Amino acid sequence: MAFIKINKQNFYHNLKQIALKTGSVEKIAIVLKDNAYGHGLELMARLASEFGIKHAVVRKTFEAELIKSLFETILILGDSIIKDEVFSFTLNTLSDITKAEKGAKVELKVDTGMHRNGIDLDELDEALRLIKKQKLDLIGIMTHYRSADELSSELFWQQKQFEIVKQRVQEARFKNIRFHSHNSAAILRMKHFDEDLVRVGIAAYGYNELAESFDDVVLYPVLSLHAKKISSRVLKSGERIGYGGAFTADKEMLLSTYDLGYGDGWCRDTTQDPYMTSEDLPLLGRVSMDFVMLESAKEEICVMHDAQVASKHFKTIAYEVTTALSPSIPKVVV
Repeated sequence: MAFIKINKQNFYHNLKQIALKTGSVEKIAIVLKDNAYGHGLELMARLASEFGIKHAVVRKTFEAELIKSLFETILILGDSIIKDEVFSFTLNTLSDITKAEKGAKVELKVDTGMHRNGIDLDELDEALRLIKKQKLDLIGIMTHYRSADELSSELFWQQKQFEIVKQRVQEARFKNIRFHSHNSAAILRMKHFDEDLVRVGIAAYGYNELAESFDDVVLYPVLSLHAKKISSRVLKSGERIGYGGAFTADKEMLLSTYDLGYGDGWCRDTTQDPYMTSEDLPLLGRVSMDFVMLESAKEEICVMHDAQVASKHFKTIAYEVTTALSPSIPKVVV
């Protein structure tokens, strides 16, 4: 069966680079949503905890339950808001506040310009009033940057908006609030960090999506994708293979089938511009549900060792390549 290798040394290298930016490992919140970006939720949570990470971010409560014992706090981005000693929940709307269970730990998201989730700035005072009325435990104020990875002034515009938010929250006399706005792109870009927490996702897994004009922070991919040989055969010149006979052999060649396909989350791709594996072997013909075919006799091949490289071929981003991988693919730590 196809399998994934998780490089522990690379993961820890990436976390160290983030810690150098924040000044402390304790200010890192590792984003583990969507199966830890395809790397394995429980596996990456354990490795992060062993490194000293005390805070995590997930999408749903069921994810948080699986890793609850490993972290001091877990921020849940979108789910029913309940009272729990470890979990805190994102408030995106005023109605979220009224629906929340009394005493629940919450973190208010304010829209400073991305216009995706979060309350508007002109709703902030009302939100703070409702939080007090509902007797919720407000522990955090957050926002999200829409263009931190682009060479523009939009990041600084949103930061100024967030400074206004901080001031108004402090004037409302809320105490022991953690303020956090930085995502991977923002923390890699900024030279000075003065907040309480950074939510690190894709950077922890080895990908720097910033343009070349920014200072380069060297990160290493944590995940590599491998496949094992199922069978081999000799093709004669002129013979065609796979669905539709999309590839025709131009010479006698040894063809092997490997156990990876779009059933595992690998892209079906196009036969006109075949994907090249990490060993510079083209995938031949059409990718089928469970198989790819290559001119190789190897018992095992590395299909991908860098999702950023693969993403350029598929005209997407590294996030999409890794999160698409099936959670059922076995993983081994190296």
